Amino acid sequence: MTKTTKPNAAQAEDRLLTEEEIRAMGEEDYMNPAQLAFFKDRLQQLEKELLKNAGETTEHLRETVLVPDPADRATIEEEHALELRTRDRERKLLKKVQQSLAAIEGGDYGWCEETGEPIGIPRLIARPTATLSLEAQQRRELKQKLYGD
Repeated sequence: MTKTTKPNAAQAEDRLLTEEEIRAMGEEDYMNPAQLAFFKDRLQQLEKELLKNAGETTEHLRETVLVPDPADRATIEEEHALELRTRDRERKLLKKVQQSLAAIEGGDYGWCEETGEPIGIPRLIARPTATLSLEAQQRRELKQKLYGD
C-alpha cells in the first residue's frame, strides 16, 4: 500500500522551492530552511553572473584597438567608460549579494536591520539583497530626500 502525502517543509528541503510555493507559505513558515535554501541559491546564481560579467569586462578592456580617427577613438573610450560604470554598479551589487549570503549563514537574512521585523517574501523575491522592510526603506528614502545623505 502506497501512501501519498502532501509535501511538507522537511521534504521541500530536498529540492528548491518555486516562487509560487514560497509565496503560498504562511507567516509561520517565514525564513524556514526551504525558503533560506531558495534565496541562497538565487543569490549564488546572481553572484556567479556578476563575477562572470566582471571577467568579461576585464577581457574586453584588454583588447585595445588602435584607431587613428579621433572620433572613432572617442566612441571607443565612451563605450569603455560606460562599461566601467556598469561594472562599478555591479561591484556594489556583488558586495550586497555577499553580505546577504553571510546573513543567511548568520541567521539574520529576511529580517529588517532597522526594526527587526520580517522584510517579507514578495520584497525579497523582487530584491533578494534587501535589508530593510518596505516601511523602513520608505522612511529612509523620505529622510534622504528631506535632509540629504
